[in-house]
Amino acid sequence: MRSKAAKRLTAIGAYAFEEVDKKVEELKARGIRPIDFGVGDPTSPTPPLVRRAAAEALEARQSSGYPSYVGSLEFRKAVADWAGRRYGLNVDPATEISSTIGSKEAVFNFHEAVVDPGDVVLCPSPGYPPYTRGTLFAEGVPYQLPLRRENGFRVDFASIPEEVARRAKLLWLNYPNSPSGAVADEAFFREALAFARRHDIIVASDEAYSEIYFGPPPVSCLNVAKEGVLVFQSLSKRSAMTCYRVGWVMGDPQLVAIFRKTKTNIDSGTPTFLQDAAAAALGDEEHVAGFRREYRTKRDILCEALAAAGLEDCTPPATLYVWQRVPKGMSSVQFATFLLDEKLAIVTTPGSWIAEQTVAGDNPGEGYVRFALVPSIDDTRRAAERLRGLRF
Repeated sequence: MRSKAAKRLTAIGAYAFEEVDKKVEELKARGIRPIDFGVGDPTSPTPPLVRRAAAEALEARQSSGYPSYVGSLEFRKAVADWAGRRYGLNVDPATEISSTIGSKEAVFNFHEAVVDPGDVVLCPSPGYPPYTRGTLFAEGVPYQLPLRRENGFRVDFASIPEEVARRAKLLWLNYPNSPSGAVADEAFFREALAFARRHDIIVASDEAYSEIYFGPPPVSCLNVAKEGVLVFQSLSKRSAMTCYRVGWVMGDPQLVAIFRKTKTNIDSGTPTFLQDAAAAALGDEEHVAGFRREYRTKRDILCEALAAAGLEDCTPPATLYVWQRVPKGMSSVQFATFLLDEKLAIVTTPGSWIAEQTVAGDNPGEGYVRFALVPSIDDTRRAAERLRGLRF
């Protein structure tokens, strides 16, 4: 019997955040309690109103059977209502929304829906690993779009070679951006859509961080156009519901129909009682504002300490991440390793681990580490005190 992984699996490295988890466990095994800014998993409790709604729905739906692949109509209406309030959008819950099992599976599996072998997929780098990994599993060709500080961490469409654009089937956008925290305005989305339409490219806009912002509320790609656009959303960060695995796609009804057909053949629906909890979460903005205040507090504590240690001010305008430039003369892995010293015991993610090499041969994540603002405020203060004692 041969126990050998498929080539598509052996061709990729370890998942970056799995490697971060290993480092945390190594510290714990040595009796050290690290302050973990590594993986972007909120530690704040899921809001009471969401937990209550889940408990009540669990009893109400005790004989509910298999959930709908595309989500209950009640959930999809809740999404449409939220999109109307938040963005002023008119979205049809019957044809323009599908529930998802969180966002990761939806992002990864969408490539199976639209990418044929050899098709190019335009992926931001640094970026969410499933953009590239999903492309590879669908036998597409990822083309990395470097996100650089000098461009405001926005895609430079003029730099994409014409022969690449002609072969491209799908363009991934992610604003507010993980890990940089950059925010896109309507002018950027208009530029992106103009580029996509010239080359008949589908736009997939990952907007999972849309509700964690510290200035004016960010716009959606759907505020500019719906045709040829599919937005990916999740309640994981907005409402601290990572464990619930509930999200949605929304946009062009033809793309939603393609997504639904793919999803029906690959996975199942999110449990209906969790969709009920998600609908309750979407109906409340008070807890979201509270999370924003909490993230802002942690952001300010951490960024002030990093600046006091002599590092460049990298205070982000959105998301729960700080994309921190490392000290001169150190690589991203070297600085992340330095922070793991038992006197500091601060866990971060090296930027090079969440970025892919470009055609120019560089890694746009090199020179940065990512802090995820998920420890408590008290733990963030402890980390800040340790960082303040450093001098770079």
